[in-house]
Parts: sequence; C-alpha cells; structure tokens
Amino acid sequence: MTTPREDLFDWPILGPEEEAAVLATMRKPSYLDFQTVPAFESELRDWLGTDYLITESSGTHAVLGAMFACGVGEGDEVIVPASTYWASCVQAFTLRAKVVFADIDPLTMNLDPADVERKITDRTKAIVVVHLLGYPVDMDAVNAVARRHGVKVIEDASHAHGSLYRGRLVGTLGDIAAFSMCGKPLSIGEGGMIATNDPELHDRALAWGHNFRFHAGEVKSPELLRYAGLPLGGVTSRMHNLSAAIGRVQLRHFDERIQEIDRAMNHFWDLLADIPGLVSHRPPKDSGSTMGGWYNPHGVYLQEHFEGLSVARFVEAIRAEGYHSWTRICIREPLHTHELFRSADVYNEGAPTNSRRGAVPPQGRGDLPVAESVRALTVPPFRRFDRDAIEMYAAAFRKVADNYKELLPGDRGDESVVLDERGNG
Repeated sequence: MTTPREDLFDWPILGPEEEAAVLATMRKPSYLDFQTVPAFESELRDWLGTDYLITESSGTHAVLGAMFACGVGEGDEVIVPASTYWASCVQAFTLRAKVVFADIDPLTMNLDPADVERKITDRTKAIVVVHLLGYPVDMDAVNAVARRHGVKVIEDASHAHGSLYRGRLVGTLGDIAAFSMCGKPLSIGEGGMIATNDPELHDRALAWGHNFRFHAGEVKSPELLRYAGLPLGGVTSRMHNLSAAIGRVQLRHFDERIQEIDRAMNHFWDLLADIPGLVSHRPPKDSGSTMGGWYNPHGVYLQEHFEGLSVARFVEAIRAEGYHSWTRICIREPLHTHELFRSADVYNEGAPTNSRRGAVPPQGRGDLPVAESVRALTVPPFRRFDRDAIEMYAAAFRKVADNYKELLPGDRGDESVVLDERGNG
C-alpha cells in the first residue's frame, strides 16, 4: 500500500518565514507599531482589487461591521442561507434586526436566488450570501434580485479566499464583503477583513469599531465625523499585529499554494466523476468559477442512487477502509431549526429576539425542505499533489460505491448519528 506523505493534509503551511516575521514585529521598540497592520491591509487590497479594505479582529466581527455599514438596524430583516455557520448571521441580533432564512440549491448548497426573492419583505435590509466551502454563489442572480428590491448584498467569503466566480474574485461581487482568516484558506491565526468599493460603506464599517482610525483622515462622511474618535459600536475590532505579520507571509505564497490544492482536489473528483450518487461539490470546469483553497471539501450524497442507503452507512464503510480521519458525515442541521432563532429571548424583552411582535412566527422544520434534506460528506482535504495517495483515497470511495448493496442490510439510517456542534457525525 502507498504511504501518503506526512504533510498531505497540513494547513496552514507555517515555517521560518512566519517565525521571523512574528519575532521582528515583537522586537520593534513599540510592540503596537501601527505599521504591520496597514501594510497587510495595503497588500490585501492590491490582491483582492477593491478600493477599500479594513482588517478586523475576526470574521465574525467583519460580518457585524458589514451589516452595520449597510444600515441594518432595529426592525430590519437580513436574509441568509439556512445552511451556514452561525457567524454568518447571529450578529444581526446585536443590531436589533431579525434573521430570515432562505433555502438552498441541492447541489451547490448555496443560497437559492428564487427563494431569496420569495423571502424579501419591505423590512429586508440586506442579503448575506455565503460562498459555502469555497463554492461561489450565483452572484449575478442574487444581485439582480437585490437591485429589484433595493437591498444590499453582503458576501460572507470566509470559506472562499481566492475563489473565482466567472473569472472574478469572490469578495468583489456584492456591495460589501466579509472574510474570516482563522483556519480558513488564507489562515493567519485569528483575524478577518471587510472589503468594498463603496466609500460610504467603508466609512460606516470603520466608524463601527475602529476608534483610532475614525477621523477626518480616513473617514469622509460629514455626518459620521460628528462622532469622530469614539466607535459607534462601542467595541474595538482591529486586527492584532502578530496576525498581520503572519498574514503578510501567507499572502505572498497563497496563490501558488491554492493552485496546487486545486490540482489535487480536481484530480480526486475526476477519478470519481462517473459515480452518479456521489457528486463533487465544485463548479463546472467550463464555468470560469473555482473553489479557491477548497475549504473543508465535501461531496453531495444522493441516496436515491444507492437504493436509499444512508450516508451514515456509506461513511461507516469508508472508515472501515482505514480512512476515517478524513471521512465524516455532515448532516447539516439547518440554522432555522435551532432554538436560538425560534425561542431565545436574548435581551430579556419578554419575547423571542428573532421575531418582531405581530410578525410571522419563527421558521421551523418543514419550512425549508432542500436545506433539511441535503446530505453531504467530507472528503480528503488534499493540500499537496501526491498522485499515488490521491488515487488510493479515490479507490476507497469507489470500492464502497461499487459495493453499496452489501451495506443495505443493517443500515440504521442517518438518525442514528449523534451530531456535534458543527453538524458533523
């Protein structure tokens, strides 16, 4: 049997360059040097190609700053996909807004633009699109819906650094974008960023949590400058110098590294392309769209092609081949079914935070059928191109798919799986 290289799945790639950058930053006369973060911002702006870029303390705070920038406030609604991480949407509560969930496409697992339009009301302020696991959302369709209704589009591009949508970098396609950089394709430890081409949105995002930068030198809005010097959000959301130091090194190598990841992951999926019940979670090859750094790569599992065999049973068989470390079931419990969005009175107001008095009842099971029925599983997250190892892993998946009939007896179903906090079994 082929022995895979030890670093086949290692990410991020950290070494002497990052160590030197961190030490150089720590040894400066003033630890908070007010140089490293601005330099990183400038390099990120050049890489992404937007007019404005603000580094943040986390991706969670980047989404919150983007929501505030778009004017989200008391009584407003923000539409988000039901299948995402909580940090794409819970921040709306901080701004006294309601989260409204929309259904997803069964194969891309991204927002369904048609359902987004069905969910829009006169209270909708913004649509948060999530490029799930690096797969670009159908931005042309979402932007068209947003323009028809006069609402803002916030890209949560936390999974999608370097992903292309029809040849354009994700994070440059809506009104404003938010990125996480903690454990993501561009991974710097902890941090995030906001990107936009709109000067008003830039000014509002900066005013929210950057009191040291909230002045006439960086903010142009006369209305905002009345409050200069104090953060409107009452928070500090700036990036730490050491994260920026690591990020500057990571960014220099990023494009080259994700090209190798893309080559490896596409080779894996090409080997399995003729298995109808296991669909690669990637854009069509002739679309001009890519998966960037392939954050937490998945395959969509179609039970009907395996005579109803549960994805849990399929994964059990993959594990039996010895590859359990990189094969988990992902039954994503859609967020609209979580009690936080249904009954939690976060601010002790005597009513659930996510429902306005007189508004429609909270969403629940049965309201978003696609998000509730999609089944997916993780696949090996190759970070190096090792042809023999990739083909070995692909052979294990093929073996299980080809012999699925042997697994039907004793199948206890997906309900037998206990989920962790990320929806993984």
